[in-house]
Amino acid sequence: MSGLSTIRERVAAAAGAAGRAADSVTLIAVSKTQPADRIAAVLDEGQRVFGENRVQEAEGRWPPLRAARGPIELHLIGPLQTNKARAAVTLFDAIHTVDRPRLVESLARLAQERGTSPDLFVQVNTGNEPQKAGCDPDGVDALVARMRAADLPVRGLMCIPPAEGDPVPHFRALAAMAARNGLAGLSMGMSADFEAAIAEGATHVRVGSAIFGARG
Repeated sequence: MSGLSTIRERVAAAAGAAGRAADSVTLIAVSKTQPADRIAAVLDEGQRVFGENRVQEAEGRWPPLRAARGPIELHLIGPLQTNKARAAVTLFDAIHTVDRPRLVESLARLAQERGTSPDLFVQVNTGNEPQKAGCDPDGVDALVARMRAADLPVRGLMCIPPAEGDPVPHFRALAAMAARNGLAGLSMGMSADFEAAIAEGATHVRVGSAIFGARG
C-alpha cells in the first residue's frame, strides 16, 4: 500500500473515531521540495490538493502540472512576504498564513482589484515561539475582525504547535479561538500528529513525509 493510501485510511479512521465523516477532513499533500517523480506518482493516485511553503517554488512547478493534469487545488502553508502577495493570490486557492495587519491590507487591495480572493486562514503562534511566524493568540480576534471589515474570506485558523511536547493543548486552544470567532476551518495536524488534530476538530491536515517519504 502506498503512503498516500495509508494516510487516507488513517484520516478516514480518525474522522470516524471522532464521529465525523471522512470527507469533513481535507488532506493537503505537502509537496514542498519534493522531486517531480514523487509528485507525479501522488497525482497518479488521484490526489488533487497540495500544499507549498514558498511562492517561487510553486510558481515554477504547478502551472505546467495544472495545464497537463487538470484542476489542482493549491494551499500556501508557508510564511507570505507582502511583496509576494500578488503572485500568491494568483496561484493559490487558499492561504493559511495570514498573520499581520500589513499583509491583510495587501490582500484586501488585491481582492478589490481582482474581484476575488483565495480562502484565507489566520496563522496563530499558539506556543508564542519567537522564531515562528503567526499572530499572537491575544491578537487573533482583532485580526479576524480586520479581515472581515475588509470583506476578505477568512475561513479559519491555522497553527503549528511546538515540536516538543503534547500538541493537543494547542489544537484545543486553536479550536476555542475559532469557535469564539465563528470560524469553521481548523488547519492543524501534520505527519506526526494529524490523528490527534482530527480528534480535536481539524478540517485540514497537512501531511508531507508520511505521503511522499523523507525529503532527500
